[in-house]
Amino acid sequence: MSLALADLLLIVTTVPFTSIIYTLDSWPWGSLLCTSSEFIKDVSIGVSVFTLVALSGDRFFAIVDPLRKFHAHGGGRRATRMTIATAVLIWLLAIAFAVPAIIGSHIKTVIVNKDVSFYFCYPFPDEWGPQYARGMVLGKFLIYYAVPLFIIGIFYALIARHLIHSAKHVPGEMQGTVRQIKARRKVAVTVLAFVVIFGICFLPSHLFMLWFYYNPNFNEDYNGFWHVLRIVGFCLSFANSCANPVALYCVSGAFRKHFNRYLLCDGSSSSRRRHGDNLAPRDTSLTSTMSRRYTSKRMQSLRINIQETTIVMIPNGNSKSEGAVHEKEMVCLS
Repeated sequence: MSLALADLLLIVTTVPFTSIIYTLDSWPWGSLLCTSSEFIKDVSIGVSVFTLVALSGDRFFAIVDPLRKFHAHGGGRRATRMTIATAVLIWLLAIAFAVPAIIGSHIKTVIVNKDVSFYFCYPFPDEWGPQYARGMVLGKFLIYYAVPLFIIGIFYALIARHLIHSAKHVPGEMQGTVRQIKARRKVAVTVLAFVVIFGICFLPSHLFMLWFYYNPNFNEDYNGFWHVLRIVGFCLSFANSCANPVALYCVSGAFRKHFNRYLLCDGSSSSRRRHGDNLAPRDTSLTSTMSRRYTSKRMQSLRINIQETTIVMIPNGNSKSEGAVHEKEMVCLS
């Protein structure tokens, strides 16, 4: 929910204004929208990347050490409060890192000659010097990209090692454990898809910004390649917000089913019929298995009681009676 809200906020409040720089010569929206668009863009990126780190950590503890996650979070209301607190902390952290965008964003003027000048939204004030701009570019690369992806990579490396190790040591008859591991693996794959898309979408933008601000000869070296990389990076950084639902649709069967049912109105009645028809073959849960075993034991106990009744009716000393008694005792011990 937090990730979706950040994506929606970015698409609605930032994309319509910042995309104008490739269609008009100057920024037409004024200083207020310049500051707000830069701020919301940084907040959205921060919420996205910090949420992915939190989700990766949650998947790590759910798969590698589920008992620790259970004891730490508890159940019911405590787990809900923990989730809300984590989401609030992520938003506060993202807002804190986006404060420089409020302070420094302004309308910058570039004068070509006495008749031609351009105005564009710029997040780094000139009076703060070029070192500030370089520091902010490097800081955003580390905070919003390199460090989070490094932490996520460590989480998923540990998850992969645990899954490989557990697959070798789980007995074949523990079907419930195997199903649980597979379900957790699917959720981990969903989160990993978000991470991969985020890494691909923001890499070109960060590469261009680092090259542009750390290359002293960027004016002479700027060519068609860097121009294309700039445009591709700009588009992909905003396309990430649109790609998350598509990725979730592709990797999550539950999301795909509810999306088709509620947004496409696809097969609501037929799905209910299929659900009703498949109740019997799907009844392989642990509760159902225990219930069948309990019923079987009751029937066996009933047969034993019948044998006991028959034994009482048979006169003492009969060899068949002794055999039946021994058979009854063997059955009870087993």
